[in-house]
Amino acid sequence: SEVRVVLLGNSWSKRSSVGNFILGATVFSSEDKADLCLRVKRELKGKEIDLINTPDLLSPKISPEDLTKQVEDCVRLSAPGPHVFLLVLQPADFTEDHRQRLQMVLELFGDPSFDRSLALIMPKDKSSSSTEKYLQHPQLGDIIKKCREKLLWQKNLEQEQLLAAIDTVVKKSMREEVSSEE
Repeated sequence: SEVRVVLLGNSWSKRSSVGNFILGATVFSSEDKADLCLRVKRELKGKEIDLINTPDLLSPKISPEDLTKQVEDCVRLSAPGPHVFLLVLQPADFTEDHRQRLQMVLELFGDPSFDRSLALIMPKDKSSSSTEKYLQHPQLGDIIKKCREKLLWQKNLEQEQLLAAIDTVVKKSMREEVSSEE
């Protein structure tokens, strides 16, 4: 079984470090920003993980035409489509512009994008363990509420916890596809 995961968020280095954490190896450079989607496939715990790290799609410097082209490229790399959108979000740096761009990017991917999204909140202070306070964040709260699953990056977060959260999103969306086709 294959799981296709698209990393989205407002920091290349954070997305790269999360991708490396998932795969258990350094495959994405956190310093060298990419201007194209990067795809890495790995066998992990009996599953084929297809991880796609996106360029900084939330940047206001990307024109709407380039944004559409980047999303199309990502869709092509994740064909027949992503199972999970892993939203790597930092509350301290998340602006209204980021919220609008993220919403636009997910809409470009198609209808069930938020249903297939997992919000991974990466606070500066990793000792805090309550998503409740981030739900109060004016811009971030809206995005978190729309996502099916939420996970807080803690200093003791284990790879298995993140993989289990990804698996939960996949299982819920697969159940819905089966029930809607009947």
